[in-house]
Amino acid sequence: MGHAAELLGVRQAFLRSLDAAKLLTPQRSNGGHRRYSRYQLRIAARAHELVTAGTPLEAACRIIILEDQLAEARRINTELQQRHGGLPDTSPNSQHVTRRTDTAPPVGVERGQHLRYN
Repeated sequence: MGHAAELLGVRQAFLRSLDAAKLLTPQRSNGGHRRYSRYQLRIAARAHELVTAGTPLEAACRIIILEDQLAEARRINTELQQRHGGLPDTSPNSQHVTRRTDTAPPVGVERGQHLRYN
């Protein structure tokens, strides 16, 4: 663990906290030492980046999990598109999209006014 902490520029206690938070579960050597994969080191580096920026550890762990899930979903999406020859073009200029432009805007919104989401 000392070498991993040194590589990342973090304290060993930080890596232990990631293990305690169940973000990382490193393998153990015969002597009981934690052994981190390259992937786990990248995750630890991202967690350190978020925590250093002021994000609480629990929130940083959740952000990292969501980022990982999004990356996996995008990978699967790309794989499926390649396997099935891509999806129909749904861009605004495509013939596959039927758009009604004569519909009224939502109540309280003038036509052409942009909605703001907070």
